[in-house]
Amino acid sequence: MFKTVLFPVDASRESREAADVVANIVKTYNSRLVILSVVETKTESTMSSEAEVAKLLEGAKALFVQQGIEAEVIEREGVPSFTICDVADEIDASLIVMGSRGLGLTEEKVSESVANRVINLSPCPVLVVP
Repeated sequence: MFKTVLFPVDASRESREAADVVANIVKTYNSRLVILSVVETKTESTMSSEAEVAKLLEGAKALFVQQGIEAEVIEREGVPSFTICDVADEIDASLIVMGSRGLGLTEEKVSESVANRVINLSPCPVLVVP
């Protein structure tokens, strides 16, 4: 059912909690797992250095490898919501699983959240983990 699962990650708690859901789905459906991290081009964010992103991706990959799950990693630069959807299209993802809130999101900006934009732009179903 879910041939390829895209898991966009950042250093947020919600992203870490979504990893358990991703592992369950990938094991259940014997899916290909692609972990994506996006370095924002426009804003100063905590995900701004390539070293931080590489460390995050390797940590995420190691988490899945410990569970016997092979994972590919992709690092891109751009606007997160658009880049996530572009990569989903490129890899022919059948599901995107992501945390509900990334870094730096305040209550008044919920309607502008990356997850909200991905839901509206995605070429495939999106599972948002609270």
